[in-house]
Amino acid sequence: MKTASLILLAFLCTHCASAPEFTFSEATIADIQSAILSNEISCREVVAGYIARIETYDQSRNINAITEINPNALNVAAEIDLALSRSEPMPELFCAPLLIKDNFDTHDMVTTGGSVALKDSLPPDDSFMVRKLRDAGAIVLAKTNMAEWAFSPRETVSSSYGRTANAYESNYVPAGSSGGTASGVAASFGVAGMGSDTGNSIRGPSSHLALFGLRSTIGLTSRDGVIPLAFDRDIAGPMARTVEDGVRLFNVIAGYDPADPLSVAGKREANYLDYLKADGLQGKRVGVFRALIDHADADPEIKAIFFRAVQELQAAGATIVDPFAIVDFEAISDSIGGCPRFRYDMWQYLNALENPPFVDVNEVLTAGTYAPETEASFNYFSQGPLDTPPDEWDEPCPTWPNHPERNQLLANTLAAMDGFAVDAIVFPTWSNPPARIDRGREDYKGDNSQQLVPDAGLPAVTVPMGFLEIGLPVGLQIVGRPYAEGLLIEMAYAYEQRTQHRLPPPGFK
Repeated sequence: MKTASLILLAFLCTHCASAPEFTFSEATIADIQSAILSNEISCREVVAGYIARIETYDQSRNINAITEINPNALNVAAEIDLALSRSEPMPELFCAPLLIKDNFDTHDMVTTGGSVALKDSLPPDDSFMVRKLRDAGAIVLAKTNMAEWAFSPRETVSSSYGRTANAYESNYVPAGSSGGTASGVAASFGVAGMGSDTGNSIRGPSSHLALFGLRSTIGLTSRDGVIPLAFDRDIAGPMARTVEDGVRLFNVIAGYDPADPLSVAGKREANYLDYLKADGLQGKRVGVFRALIDHADADPEIKAIFFRAVQELQAAGATIVDPFAIVDFEAISDSIGGCPRFRYDMWQYLNALENPPFVDVNEVLTAGTYAPETEASFNYFSQGPLDTPPDEWDEPCPTWPNHPERNQLLANTLAAMDGFAVDAIVFPTWSNPPARIDRGREDYKGDNSQQLVPDAGLPAVTVPMGFLEIGLPVGLQIVGRPYAEGLLIEMAYAYEQRTQHRLPPPGFK
């Protein structure tokens, strides 16, 4: 499914003599747009350069982040160059080549959800977020590999495209399920990317790949056209090498969508870019959430890096509240459990396609058309009736926001934040290093993203806080009140600008 060879790229690129002067590794959206506007490089050369990086590194370095390169990407870039030559006004994301997780509907590329059973599924239109990004001038450069059906937070293995490795060290996992976007963005195969997060899958892979990742409040962003795992937990959002680039994407995609039944109108800020403040930690009160720090098996090196990060937050002007606690956190979290509503949610998604290959995902399970790593999860998520809403099951699964235990956790969290007078809560995104790639399931531990944030419907970001001695990244998670994305952006940006912990993976020039 890879696209043209480097020879063809050289033929297509008519002005490539100047292209090598542009540094693709770690380039930002602003870098690209500035270089284009100063005539250092064309948009077509930018896209060709990223395609060349994918062709050069993705398979040779055993990363396998990219599933398909958009055959229209170069043509779209040429149209942008033509518009620029006519001095037409440019939208905010013009010529930003993006990597899109393979569960976002794209009208011009297949969307498999990591399943070979959907290998020929071409959606009738774009997802809400992809449409908004294209309207803002971004280019869908490529789709990225994911854990099959987004089942796994542990590793990124699909039956459609295989296994993705960590770009920092291919013998380790990138976590799941947005591992393809994470490794691809980390290796500068695109300027930024999009992932989805049901319990972990934006924040976990971002932590393992030294990225900024943002999971927004349930209701602030649309999931329309994103293959579901659990409808009232799923969130889609940006993954980027810098906070600014992640916020540039978020500023475009956030907002009300009537096609998403959980979408809430009137909640987005006018401009999230206004929160990119280098002094954004001044005067903030930050709670150190010991329940997700003091695990018996937490890695001591990661704990040491985390408490160094706490000192860095304090040095940047924050007041540290340690310990911070939520009443009955463990007991309520244990009572929430999960809801295997995947079969029902997929039934709704598949019926929205023009010619679905099936409408009951359990046909795929019965046929055995899945990766071996997926079997246990598939058996769990296949439960429940096909066409009955989970709220109406014999043992109901209440849909958020009508879930008593989740509501209680949210109420207790907000009461604790008010009682301790904190603006945000912090803890390590993962308390343990990435697992070896051949032991992704067996050595899965330390994932702190699964409990508080998705259970309570809260927003959270992860930002790089350093590296382990073995060279793998670790992330700092910052959690806020509902719809406090602006404040989280402010804090993450201030921390990033002060510490500059991100370093690119070695070997990707």
